[in-house]
Amino acid sequence: MSGGTPPPAGAPELAVELAGLELRTPVVLLSGCVGFGEEYTRVEGFDLADVGAVCLKGTTLEPRLGNPAHRVCETPAGMLNAIGLQNPGVDRVVREILPRLDFSATRWIANVSGSTVEEYAEVTRRFDDSPVDAIEVNISCPNVKAGGVQFGNDPDMSARVVEACRAATAKPLIVKLSPNQTDIAANARRCIEAGADAFAAINTLTGMAIDIETRRPVIGNDQGGLSGPAIKPIALLKVHQVHQVCRPHGIPIIGQGGIAGPEDAIEFLIAGASAVGLGTGLFYDPLLARRVVEGIRAYLARHGLGSVGELVGTLRLHGADRGCGA
Repeated sequence: MSGGTPPPAGAPELAVELAGLELRTPVVLLSGCVGFGEEYTRVEGFDLADVGAVCLKGTTLEPRLGNPAHRVCETPAGMLNAIGLQNPGVDRVVREILPRLDFSATRWIANVSGSTVEEYAEVTRRFDDSPVDAIEVNISCPNVKAGGVQFGNDPDMSARVVEACRAATAKPLIVKLSPNQTDIAANARRCIEAGADAFAAINTLTGMAIDIETRRPVIGNDQGGLSGPAIKPIALLKVHQVHQVCRPHGIPIIGQGGIAGPEDAIEFLIAGASAVGLGTGLFYDPLLARRVVEGIRAYLARHGLGSVGELVGTLRLHGADRGCGA
């Protein structure tokens, strides 16, 4: 990949490996927050050289208009959103959008969504025959054949989706895990058995905001996904839990959820993430990626570490379980 100013001689190595792909930096721009990439690359001062990969907007088999307004609501230290997977459909994405992206500048990851196992598999198959570098599977979608139960909240359903997608592509398969479940580690274990190459942890938490004058939910869909700094402590714990399952298999994790600066990103790396995802933070700091990259490099140098990999999963726990809340 081209572009970017070479780091100073002797500077720590920021390149990381994710499911067989080399990323220039550990920073990944998350699905839904940068559209299909074209929009964000027009931001003045933004440089794809700061980014290891970009996850494209969630894509379904057929075009979707999305949910009714309001779709976004600011909350204390966070944001609720219920966009509803608005997208032009996979055929148009592959035919019209992908050819306009610069595949020499960074890695591009498709994001697959669906309402049935069969839809997930078919969208994955169509992206398999495209230049995207990897495929992220968003298993937080409701299964219309199971009364709207979300795939990502049931390990058996999650495994079925991953298995179907695995059969439809040879590209690296990244599974985006939902935090809205009882045991995220058990779900991760089933997904590894089904063929997952990497994980993105975590997706948004389900939440609500209410207009007290109308006594109605602010979000037109009644509920939405909560993101932003408010969810970071939860996301860190989930990454740590998933890392315990992934470590024996060498399965990498993209840690995400509330990263607003380099210190947040470093916490995720220590917890077990091999890369870090930026989402909501980009809305108030479009150049956040550069700040995070520079901060990680400075931290590694300050602690005498030669690469990001030397930091991953180095969390030092206090000891044996001291009980709930201890």
